Amino acid sequence: MSDRASVTTIGDGDIAGLLHTPARADGRGMVLTHGAGGNARAPLLAACAETFAAAGVTVLRYDLPFRQKRGAGPPHPSASPADRAGLRDAVAWLGARVAGPVWLGGHSYGGRQASMLAAEQPDVAAALLLLSYPLHPPGKPAQLRTAHFPNLRTRALFVSGDRDPFGAPDEMKDAIAAIPAPTTLMIVAGAGHDLKRGRIDIAPVLAALSAEN
Repeated sequence: MSDRASVTTIGDGDIAGLLHTPARADGRGMVLTHGAGGNARAPLLAACAETFAAAGVTVLRYDLPFRQKRGAGPPHPSASPADRAGLRDAVAWLGARVAGPVWLGGHSYGGRQASMLAAEQPDVAAALLLLSYPLHPPGKPAQLRTAHFPNLRTRALFVSGDRDPFGAPDEMKDAIAAIPAPTTLMIVAGAGHDLKRGRIDIAPVLAALSAEN
């Protein structure tokens, strides 16, 4: 029997994406979603999903509702509530298929929507994985996207490149200090917003997501 996870294309009502089912699943689940310009097949999501699945985590790479409606282009701001509702439904969908906790994660826009959903509904997921959180638009540090941070009660792991124009390491440290939930900031050396040039170690990521206090 192969130890490689199986990958299945999902089209179950409003749930669309790819499901990674480990050969030796440990009961934990992860919903991962994409940024404003991507989709569930983004290389970063694929690499993360493969790594998590190799560790026994069942992973759903999820296409947000705005992407299901339109194959290219960024979302309109009015799409945000529907995207958060979609993430909530995706977590519930995966939660019905695994025995343990379900984590919720996303890259850039997807991570922002995940964190906003958790601020609105703290019990939506056991923990958050926020890849390249878009703290502010590039070159506009005053336009912070942190109004919901004081309401965030869900454990959160932020993973950011030290060359990310959407938020420098010191800016990220200052911003997440407003979050009352336990938080961890992991800086990836040499990486920009796409995290392509950096290496994300799975062991500390799993430890941060699994911690109980």
